Amino acid sequence: MKVIASLSLSGGQGKSTVSVMLAKYLAQAGHTVLAVDCDPQSNLTIFLKHTVQENEPTILELYRKQVSFEDAVYVTDTKNLCLIPSDDGLDQVQDYLANSGIGALTLRKRLEPAAKTFDYVIIDSPPQRSQVCKSIIGASDLVLIPAECTVKGYGSLVRTVDAIRELKEDGASDAEVMGVIPFRDRWVGRRRTNESQMVIDALTGEVGEAQVLPSIRESEIFKKAISQGLLLEDFNKPDLAYPFETIIEQLEIA
Repeated sequence: MKVIASLSLSGGQGKSTVSVMLAKYLAQAGHTVLAVDCDPQSNLTIFLKHTVQENEPTILELYRKQVSFEDAVYVTDTKNLCLIPSDDGLDQVQDYLANSGIGALTLRKRLEPAAKTFDYVIIDSPPQRSQVCKSIIGASDLVLIPAECTVKGYGSLVRTVDAIRELKEDGASDAEVMGVIPFRDRWVGRRRTNESQMVIDALTGEVGEAQVLPSIRESEIFKKAISQGLLLEDFNKPDLAYPFETIIEQLEIA
């Protein structure tokens, strides 16, 4: 089992888009996948068409060890894909993690039973450097860093890389950065805009060319696919799936 986080320490960077699309394409490829929503905004839960009912266990209860792993997992409409949902109550877990003594390792411990059933765990993260964020880094084998093709996106990348490095130096994580995914890469006709090119060049300078993955182009098709529970091919746009196909190819080779 590989645990992969979609992590970026600013909002609007494409974390949930990467999480849901990668999870669906991995499932389509025949892998068993667990999507874990660790963001109180619950975008991943919403994107996978799950509505948390009253008294229904979520990632909060699993963090607190109030329910078993199996009780927190729900089947989705996508074959091979299950979900641990979240809701806005997840904000309550910050103090629990801060006072637990093993906050950065808590999520890794809670997800250990997933190895019996799942090939991949995909974690969607919150956009803040919080106790939950630390626990996600501590749980992950690999980290994907979506970064919008703006100055804000570059700043988010720098902060995210620093957060990962800090936990690794403290011995609280073995996570490796799998790659940076430029998000909302803007093109006019056959030409990338100057802003997108400038930011991608800066991202490359920060992490090296080998770690900059194919970009997610700016397109309304992503919103339509996610809102309708479909894949990009269903809109006759299979080329937009190339970033996810590249990631899966690298995972399967490793």
